[in-house]
Formats: sequence, C-alpha cells, structure tokens
Amino acid sequence: MSNLDHSARAHAKLSASGAKQWLNCPPSIKASAGVVDTTTEFAQEGTFAHELSELYFSNLYEDLSDSDFEKQFEERKQSEYYSEELREHVEQYVNVVEETINEAKAQDEPILFFEHRLDLTRYVPESFGTGDVVIYYNGTVEVIDLKFGKGVEVSALNNPQLRLYGLGAYELLKDFEDIHTIKMKIVQPRLNDISSETVDADDLIEWGLNTVKPQALKAYNGQGEFKAGSHCRFCKIRHSCRARAEANNVKQDDMNAPATLSDDELAELLHKLPEIKRWAKDVEEYCREQAFENNRNFNGWKVVEGRASRKYVDDGQVYERLKAHYDPQEVTETKVLSISKLEKQLGKKKVTELLSDLVEKPQGKPTLVTEDDKREAIQNSAENDFTVFIEH
Repeated sequence: MSNLDHSARAHAKLSASGAKQWLNCPPSIKASAGVVDTTTEFAQEGTFAHELSELYFSNLYEDLSDSDFEKQFEERKQSEYYSEELREHVEQYVNVVEETINEAKAQDEPILFFEHRLDLTRYVPESFGTGDVVIYYNGTVEVIDLKFGKGVEVSALNNPQLRLYGLGAYELLKDFEDIHTIKMKIVQPRLNDISSETVDADDLIEWGLNTVKPQALKAYNGQGEFKAGSHCRFCKIRHSCRARAEANNVKQDDMNAPATLSDDELAELLHKLPEIKRWAKDVEEYCREQAFENNRNFNGWKVVEGRASRKYVDDGQVYERLKAHYDPQEVTETKVLSISKLEKQLGKKKVTELLSDLVEKPQGKPTLVTEDDKREAIQNSAENDFTVFIEH
C-alpha cells in the first residue's frame, strides 16, 4: 500500500532525516528557523528514483497492470533525471526488496507498505517520516530505505533516521500484530552497498522513549546546548554557527554572544581561512606520508588505497567500436563521452558488454581515513608497489 504523493512530499520540523542533527544539537533547529531550504539537483534525482521504484512495486505487488506500467514508464523516461544508468540502479534496489519479500513469504503471508507515511509523534513532537518499504511477517517488522546518493556511504548501524522509521513502522502495526523484532536495511545501489541492523522491539522502544524523546522535546522548544560535530553537515547555520567556530579554535570570550557569528566576525574569519586551509592540508599530508612511508600509528586512523577513476585504454579504439554498433548519423559528440556519461546513456551492462577490455582502473593514491572506513588498510613493505605522490 502506498499513501504518498512525491510531488507534495513534506518534511516535519523535527524530521527523521535530520535526527542526527537535532539529537546531538537540539537548539540548532530553532536557530535555523527562517533560513530557506534549498533543493539540489541530486535531491530531485533521488526523488525521481523513489518514484520510479514505486512504479515497479505497484506493478509487482499492487494492481498496476503490465500495460499501464509500460505506459507510465515511458512517460517517466521523458524526465530530465531519467537515464539507463538510473534505471539499472533502481532495478538493483527493487531486486533487493523482492528478495526480502520472498524470504518473508517463506515464513508468513507478509503485509506490505510502499512509500508510506509513518507517525512518529509518540517519540518526536509533530513528526512523521516516510517508510520506503515496510514489511511485516511472523512477528517481525522490516524497513528498507533507498539512499540514491553516491558521495557518502550510509550505514544502517545505529542510524537514528532508520531507527525512527522502525519505530514508526512499529506504531503503524502494533495494534494489529504482535511485534518482537525490528529489522532495518539501507540499500545504496550506486555504491553497491547494503547494510542492516536488527533490534529487539522493546529495546528500540526504550531508545525512542528514553533517548530520543527528551532530546526531541529540547529541540522542539529550542533548548539544550549547541554542539559541533559531523552532524553539522546539513545544518542550515553550519556556516555561521558559533559553537562550530569555537570547536575549530575560533574563540569568543563573551558568554552572552549570540548563537551565530556576526557579519564582522565572519569578515575577520575570512582573512584567516586561507592559512587555516593550508595548515589543515599540511597536517593531513604529513600524517598520511608518515603513516604510509614510516609505518607511524595515528590512533583511530589508517592508510587505504584511495578511490580512482576508470579510464579508457585507447579513445580511438573505443570510438571505432562504438561506431560499429551505432549509426554515425546519431553521433553528435566530437569526442568519446566519459565512462560514467556513456553508462548513463547506454546503461552499465551495455557499456561493459561493448568495452570491458578497453576500460581500466588504475591504483588509487594512498589516503588517510578513519578506522571505521570499510576499505582494508595498506600494509606497507619493501615490495609495496604504490608510489607516493607528494604535492608541493
């Protein structure tokens, strides 16, 4: 069942998606009031991916006929956000959901919800969220969340947004079903990543009532202390927040100073930023070099192979091979598209089929990351084939 109009999708004042921020820094929500929200192209692309996935689910599990599916799919293909690459990623996500539902069917006749509004008001004032996929079977509620971004890997472990969705799904079904387990899963098809967390229902409710609710009440009333951290990433006042400035050694002696920096303070800080950036880069490069070349250990950090971009072995051969499969009359580019753009037009499977032997991925530059990064640490030795590039 689905009950959401994507085009009119709204956000609560204390949204589940912003839970990491208001749980850690309750007063930041009220301090951000009046600051205009901006919608990025990436967010709109993500919304389109959700809409397309819902179309698949309507055909698979609801009453949308194959002919109506094809008709609506063709309409969606006219969107500026549609590409063969996006379709493949959406289908990858749909396949994960199908597998999960089939596993549920092996135990029980599941109850299904797609893009369903979830009431969170037992834990967070005037709050709601959207469950991309909610499945109930045999005493278990499972929530699956699609993350369509590719910049940051998002884990389901201890994820407050997903946990709130789990609580919302529990509230949706608790009056009709005896629920003892809540499972939560994040699917990031563009990163080929799936993560999950399973929590006893009573433990999750205790977290909601004893951890979330007190912080949510503070956030709703604009109370509590400002606190800087990774949760500042999407805060509307991250650029002028005094607590964040002080956390980065920009001190203010006035205990009654406002929550945000004044224009004069920002102007003064602008003069200092170039040197702060240079210093930060110097520190990072020095630690990376020492950890990689001299095996020095910086607590909580490790060196891994950095991410590298794929490249063509020979542009000329790529052009000739593509030309052999496509009408030259349709070719409008003066040079071969990048691999990612070509995949967006033709689809990843087609590009792999045509050009797999003409694409290579070089080794990435050694990079310093925190220990919780999933990539394996580089074990440096005399036989190590990496070349360290030091920027001067």
